[in-house]
Amino acid sequence: MKDILERLEERRAQARLGGGEKRIAAQHGRGKLTARERLELLLDQNSFEEFDMFVEHRSTDFGMEKSKIPGDGVVTGWGTINGRTVFVFAKDFTVFGGSLSEAHAQKIIKIQDMALKMRAPIIGLFDAGGARIQEGVAALGGYGEVFKRNVIASGVIPQISVIMGPCAGGDVYSPAMTDFIFMVRDRSYMFVTGPEVVKTVTNETVTSEELGGAKVHTTKSSVADGAYDNDVEALLQIRRLMDFLPSNNLDGVPEIPSFDDPNRVDESLDTLVPDNPNKPYDMKELILKVVDEGDFFEIQEAFARNIITGFARIEGRSVGIVANQPMVLAGVLDSDASRKAARFIRFCDAFNIPVVTFEDVPGFLPGTSQEYGGLIKHGAKLLFAYSEATVPLVTVITRKAFGGAYDVMASKHVGGDVNYAWPTAQIAVMGAKGAVEIIFRQDMDDPDKIAARTKEYEDRFMSPFVAAERGYIDEVIMPHSTRRRIARALAMLRAKDVERPWKKHDNIPL
Repeated sequence: MKDILERLEERRAQARLGGGEKRIAAQHGRGKLTARERLELLLDQNSFEEFDMFVEHRSTDFGMEKSKIPGDGVVTGWGTINGRTVFVFAKDFTVFGGSLSEAHAQKIIKIQDMALKMRAPIIGLFDAGGARIQEGVAALGGYGEVFKRNVIASGVIPQISVIMGPCAGGDVYSPAMTDFIFMVRDRSYMFVTGPEVVKTVTNETVTSEELGGAKVHTTKSSVADGAYDNDVEALLQIRRLMDFLPSNNLDGVPEIPSFDDPNRVDESLDTLVPDNPNKPYDMKELILKVVDEGDFFEIQEAFARNIITGFARIEGRSVGIVANQPMVLAGVLDSDASRKAARFIRFCDAFNIPVVTFEDVPGFLPGTSQEYGGLIKHGAKLLFAYSEATVPLVTVITRKAFGGAYDVMASKHVGGDVNYAWPTAQIAVMGAKGAVEIIFRQDMDDPDKIAARTKEYEDRFMSPFVAAERGYIDEVIMPHSTRRRIARALAMLRAKDVERPWKKHDNIPL
């Protein structure tokens, strides 16, 4: 018996070494952790239970039968993050460059199936070179099986991808179908075809970083939701994110003890909005002063910065935050901002996370580039996302709510449950100057008349009270009481239940 136990320990030790000490040293030399080191950091101490440690590929082509390593380039299993069960897989770059074989794919598929069965989140750590070329279509078939499960699990369990090294070819499509993607700066990249292929086909000379680095995907393509400086920071931030997310679409949001008084008043909010309506202010200041303990996890911070999205807590319970940012493009809605917010709202709705909207929007961005780029359809995505949402929707208009953008930003008309406005709110079709120039075009030659008409329009429409008179605004509130009002509204809406007509699925304007 002792011999058998010793042999087991030897085989385990061999499997844990992955590609061997030389390749582990090379991995560390690139500033990267190994797959198992990453999982140790991500999961609670001693909570990881590994599956399929001894799985090996079955390929016999191109001499592959002479090269077999236990685990076959991916570490899979389950563990806990702050006591909550999660399923994980981590690509091991020290074994065949983390490339995907048929056996490798079967390991991931097993974990995906178990995560769905147990209704628990799944987190994938990617550091790999794509499909294992020696296996050909068997590897491609493995990818297809993984992709199919990504789709089936979508909206049922949270799926998180962390790109911690190369991620190319078929490997990029699985993360693309998960809920959130995070990258590591200067060490990770994502692209469908690499720089060599690009040069051959299009004659463009480009580096991996320029083609698909963290900066590209967080600021230009919007493929990634965030980027961090190193493996350690990335994994610790994923642990933080998971605390905001429910385990599945039926569990309800996590609730943690809150030591921040829901009735807390912040007098500084009474002077947050400048007297000059054209002067910007930082909407993040309002968010941080309203949410529990100023704890806000921002999603896609570097992309479409004219709108803010992220997770926070009110009375210890997770909420999604969507807010126009007057500091960037005056908070205007454009194609990028609309897509960013629409996807975030749909995630919140899928997992029953209430959405709190802070609104200061002068309208949609005009111009040929926006119209040619499909602003109508992209703007409709945001309208669609708010309109289809059945989670609690609480909206606070702090200043401008002009034109169609007023409707789009969770107005009462598209399904807002509780809609508040600050006394500084201006709800109208457009700004006073533009409105007067259209209505009183015949008086344009008389500056005194135009000034009087502008003052008349401002007095009538540049306030929240016309909307309040019609019940479109539930209450005009004092800015300093915003936290208390939101907390009470969310508590009242906790039991919200909306029935919609049966349909197979909707047809969002993609």
